[in-house]
Amino acid sequence: MHPLNSVKGAITTGVVLAIIIGILLTSWSGTAVAIHPIRIDRWLHILSGVMWIGLLYYFNVVQTPGLAAAAADKGGPGGAGISKYIAPRALLWFRWAAVATWLTGAIYLMVGYGSDNVMGIVSAFTLQPGYRSIGTGAWLGTIMLLNVWVFIWPNQKKILGLVPATDEEKAAARKVAGRASRINFILSLPMLMCMGGQAHGLPF
Repeated sequence: MHPLNSVKGAITTGVVLAIIIGILLTSWSGTAVAIHPIRIDRWLHILSGVMWIGLLYYFNVVQTPGLAAAAADKGGPGGAGISKYIAPRALLWFRWAAVATWLTGAIYLMVGYGSDNVMGIVSAFTLQPGYRSIGTGAWLGTIMLLNVWVFIWPNQKKILGLVPATDEEKAAARKVAGRASRINFILSLPMLMCMGGQAHGLPF
């Protein structure tokens, strides 16, 4: 199987390449070849977060405006192809990337954010000194995760016809899902600032 011909092949190849590079860099530094579990947690957290937020941005700045333009273009091809083939696949990766991002972040905090402190997640969510930036980001991420599973996905199932719904219910579902997605889009900006800022400029 050629790695460029499938998503699974590309992901597998990328992970293997990352591990090889990690081992080479560790060897080059003159230290023992070892992969610290915190670094793996952080790497997986970043990977899943990029997938989640990347799809969030795709929905908000590409798909939603694109479908609106398609609906307004009476002589055009419409948005049925996106709704039938693209949106369900994107939402599958979107909702599970949200779960993976939250879980890997929680594990990273529990194993120890900068130390072997199992109370890291408690310190973050109670906004203790030294954890306020990452804790604020964690709270924003938690709200966003709940929006995905409580408001966006249940309503998208109605919109996409995955569960029975009347035209009125679909219209209401579009409004709820659209607002929840836009709220997540807004929250993602300070969330990313807090997450990145914990180690790069906001050590509160």
